[in-house]
Amino acid sequence: MQVAATQATRGAVSIALAVTLGHFINDGYGAMLTPLGPALRGQYGVSIASVTLLASVFSLTSSVLQPLLGVIGERFDRRLMAAAGPALTGIGLTFMGYAPAFGLLMLLVALAGFGSGFFHPAGAAYTARYSPVQQRGLWASIFSAGGTAGMALGPVFAGVGLHALPIFAPIGLLVAGISYVITPSDRPQGIRPTLPEYLGIFRGPLVRLWAMAVLRSLASMGYNAMLPFIMLQRGFGHVETASTLAVFAVASAVGGIVGGRISDRIGRVPVLRSAIMVTIPLFALLIYSSPSQWWFYPLTFLVGALVNASIPVGVVMAQEYAPKHVAVASSIMMGFSWGFAGLLVFLVGLLADHTSPVTAALLSLTLMVPSAFLAASLPEPEKQKFE
Repeated sequence: MQVAATQATRGAVSIALAVTLGHFINDGYGAMLTPLGPALRGQYGVSIASVTLLASVFSLTSSVLQPLLGVIGERFDRRLMAAAGPALTGIGLTFMGYAPAFGLLMLLVALAGFGSGFFHPAGAAYTARYSPVQQRGLWASIFSAGGTAGMALGPVFAGVGLHALPIFAPIGLLVAGISYVITPSDRPQGIRPTLPEYLGIFRGPLVRLWAMAVLRSLASMGYNAMLPFIMLQRGFGHVETASTLAVFAVASAVGGIVGGRISDRIGRVPVLRSAIMVTIPLFALLIYSSPSQWWFYPLTFLVGALVNASIPVGVVMAQEYAPKHVAVASSIMMGFSWGFAGLLVFLVGLLADHTSPVTAALLSLTLMVPSAFLAASLPEPEKQKFE
């Protein structure tokens, strides 16, 4: 009996590590888009708003459509979806420098987004199903940390330049193969839910949780989108931008793990509320700071950790609000919320064209205030075993 339990635990850990590795590479590819903004603007001769439109396209296919892809994940084998993520995302984004026209570049970015959209609900569902009930926040945060740590890899990839990016494409194919071999076939059994039942998932506290995540995400994405242009205005270049994004991403991974573990002990809502409220004044100070000041990188780390401490907690809350549909619930938080924010970040780019990148980043930050109020209004979900 004990041997069987040990083998089951080892198998669960292997599955969790496989999808976390996939998350790491998938989001590493996705994080190349932002630091390459000035280079893409120069190559294609477009505005800041057009560059942020690429982020909106990526968000549309990778995130807004995630609930639909989550529904697909509950009807078909998640194993293939988890493997398709890093493969499609890698192919789409590593060939950005070879698009002959801006319109074709948008198609490549859309293809990459579909890969990411396939991956996230499947990976989150694997993590939720194989994690112990009393450590669900920790396991979800480790999976989330894989993605946020991957975001630190994106600027490193981007540093080789647009035309050298294809050298990284085979990595995604290799990781896809590893994921497919390790993860078990996962075809949900039983009666398939009807469309009204799926639509019924998105109601009650899950709607408020989603709205909170949209506002929080837009504030963070607005800063990240404006950062390369803020750096240019202050006389800094790609090295400082990439370093800042890398520190932010590493901090996000650390903050997510800490936040997830604390939520297992004191509850989801207190972590969610506190992380957002403490972040607001520190984030404002960060926007006014620059790499020439000694506190810039420590402050970047602190803000990144606080902002992302609430992300895995929100995903677990959604799963616990809808325990019979963990893939769809995960996609609502990991995709639908980020996707809406990604579509709206185009407005941040427009605002920057008419004012300044600093002003645009500050105004997007104010959205964290209503986000904090929404977080405080949420009920604590009940911890239960997922089927």
